[in-house]
Amino acid sequence: MKWVKRIMLIIIGIGIIYASVVLLLIFSGTKDRPTESPDTVLILGAQVKGSSKDNAYPSTVLKERLDAAVPYLKEHPNVTVIVCGGQGDDEPDSEASVMAEYLRVNGIPNRQILLEDTSTRTKENIQNAQKKQSLDKTVIVTSDFHMYRSKLLAKRLGISEISGLPAVSKSSAKFKTYVREVCALGYGLLFDH
Repeated sequence: MKWVKRIMLIIIGIGIIYASVVLLLIFSGTKDRPTESPDTVLILGAQVKGSSKDNAYPSTVLKERLDAAVPYLKEHPNVTVIVCGGQGDDEPDSEASVMAEYLRVNGIPNRQILLEDTSTRTKENIQNAQKKQSLDKTVIVTSDFHMYRSKLLAKRLGISEISGLPAVSKSSAKFKTYVREVCALGYGLLFDH
């Protein structure tokens, strides 16, 4: 019976060490700063709410990302912004369409916006955006907790000059999103190559 307790303690200890290391990596991404001379801004999608295309709107997490991007895009009016995200089964419209409309309403001209509206995961966001345009000096806009993994995937996909504009997460589900990101980053470190 003592060996069962030891094994359990070892497993718990490894879990605590893993979670601590991954949380440190996640927190390091929250401090990122965007370059002052970007070619492209990539806004990663998140859930869209509403009951139809006519009343679709960004979730709290997606709105935080868009609100972080708008002032930066106004400071860089010649930069192309690619809004990324397809339409999930529980969404009334594609994330990219809702994001593009939000940007237009907030003063970003249509000529500056490209839509990538087929992706369903972070890696696909970046891969599909690369098909839209060359991603040289790119700024990724995503939630602060999501920044480290997003930049890691972008680097693995060959984007060498990548910086981030982390949207501060104020969501009431912050604990849940961090727990999810600990798991997602672990998966990304091991399998998303």
